[in-house]
Amino acid sequence: MVTYAKPKVGGAISVAPVGTTLPTDAQTALDVAFNQLGYISEDGFTNSISRESTDIKAWGGDTVLTVQTDFSNKYSTAFLDTIDLNMLKTIFGSANVSGALNTGIDVKVNSKELDEMSIVVDMVLKDGTLHRIVAAKAKITEIGDIVYKSNDALAYEVTFTTYPDASGDCAHDYFYKA
Repeated sequence: MVTYAKPKVGGAISVAPVGTTLPTDAQTALDVAFNQLGYISEDGFTNSISRESTDIKAWGGDTVLTVQTDFSNKYSTAFLDTIDLNMLKTIFGSANVSGALNTGIDVKVNSKELDEMSIVVDMVLKDGTLHRIVAAKAKITEIGDIVYKSNDALAYEVTFTTYPDASGDCAHDYFYKA
């Protein structure tokens, strides 16, 4: 089936502390510890899977073995709800963000390690099929340039790197068609 993906109504990306009960299908409600992070840009959500390998050659130049030397699974997106407290804590670290919008928010930008988190991304495909990505352990490893200008939305571009769970899986993709 040829399809497209749209965000689930109400928010597509949710995060929770590592160790939170994770969904094991595409339709179960998320644990209350998950926080939705609001709108993302029209560019959507990108999954980058990378495998690198090295060829082992025999005398004479024949390749006799290929060994995988690296694997990574990353997700990137741009958040548009740039003054949402949950989103700010996700991007800058929960210990670096305090306050509330109506009393004032303080965001400390520093070199402290960012929090590891669990991520769930909920999408709906063109025929109503639900698609959910679940990563048990991830961390923001890149933050793009933050551009302040009068004719475009402020956005935080981020890359999440996922890490293997107890079974060695960096993420699970679940699908469900009612």
